[in-house]
Amino acid sequence: MKKNIKFITHTLFFLFISFSVFSQTTAKQKTESKKITYKYRKYNHVKKLHQRISDSVIKICVASKVPPAAILSIISLESGWGQGYIGRITGNFLSLNAFGNDVELPALKMPKHRKTQQIILDPKKLAKTSKEDIVWEQRPSSLKKDYRPKNIAGTATNLDYFLSHPDELTKANLENVKDFITKFISYTSRIKAYNQARKLLDDAVAQKGISVLFEKELNIQFIHTIGGKPNSFNFRETWPKKVVSILKHVGTIELCKDLYLHKKTFAEAW
Repeated sequence: MKKNIKFITHTLFFLFISFSVFSQTTAKQKTESKKITYKYRKYNHVKKLHQRISDSVIKICVASKVPPAAILSIISLESGWGQGYIGRITGNFLSLNAFGNDVELPALKMPKHRKTQQIILDPKKLAKTSKEDIVWEQRPSSLKKDYRPKNIAGTATNLDYFLSHPDELTKANLENVKDFITKFISYTSRIKAYNQARKLLDDAVAQKGISVLFEKELNIQFIHTIGGKPNSFNFRETWPKKVVSILKHVGTIELCKDLYLHKKTFAEAW
């Protein structure tokens, strides 16, 4: 009898250990599998953008009750992952139009590399580039708000200012985000889609609390509310699909949860 009890005890202990190891292995595999699905994270320019702004953008969004994963995804699309020339010059990587007393970026004659089709902002790089490889293009007034310092904002000079002042670029980017989620996504906006978005978010937070801002469903609802139709952030029907695709393939929902709710470092979250 004692031998049977001892056998059963050992067997149960073995099964417990085996189950624990299996559970840990399964959880690890799920985590690794989850990371693999975020196929955009393998690109350095994607990581670089999110590493620079994600934590601050999340805090700004939570304070204003706006879903941060959606905002990060919109930023990625509108700025070309931070590579768009207007965003690099002005800090306006959400492509917000100037209004009221805002200073806007004027018409510019810009040098473009003939082969790469990239605008060259760095004077040193331009100087090293063969004249045969440069095409000068006349760009019309962008109508976009210029976040450079007051003494150069709205001018065609010092277009490389943020290249040599990266900390100032980040400050300008965050000011750009604040403008969008406070001045645009509001009840006082003349754009109906923005009014509807503000009500959608306020109702959701009132019912479920701040944590709802990190739910996938609300992020997607918000994206479709402000775009993909006339008189909205972007009228193109494909716009919400592109933003949601970025949301999925960067894994911005999980990134925001990990950084804000789970208090992880960017390295741990990424």
